[in-house]
Amino acid sequence: MTEGCFFEDLSVGQKASFGKTITEADIVLFAAVTGDTNPMHLNAEYAKDSIFGERIAHGMLAAGLITKVMGTQLPGPGTIYLSQSLRFRKPVRIGDTVTATVEITALNAEKSRATLTTVCTVKGEPVLEGEALVAVPSRAAQSAKKAAE
Repeated sequence: MTEGCFFEDLSVGQKASFGKTITEADIVLFAAVTGDTNPMHLNAEYAKDSIFGERIAHGMLAAGLITKVMGTQLPGPGTIYLSQSLRFRKPVRIGDTVTATVEITALNAEKSRATLTTVCTVKGEPVLEGEALVAVPSRAAQSAKKAAE
């Protein structure tokens, strides 16, 4: 592992965050990668008559910031997503700075798994909330593997 934590280094209550301002380019690129060309995200004329009155970012674009935190910060490299629940609370607009935060809420030592709350906020207000279950590299398992080689 280059950075991040082994399962044995984790504790309930650990947190990490990452913030990003959502741009026009982010939305266009996300649409291109996913194929989600819903006009709510791409067409200002269409979106102005919606309940939001303007274009909004894809909800999964904000959710993608959670994967950045878990895969690079906490727990970090080697983390494998097993499940993720999401509740979308508010829209994210172009120019909003989204902060994704994960917090460890439970640890399963037998399986080297961590449960984390996942929240994305804009100006301190939740726009997305959920819970993730991840598998985390174990120092003991890595040592056993090296010893067997």
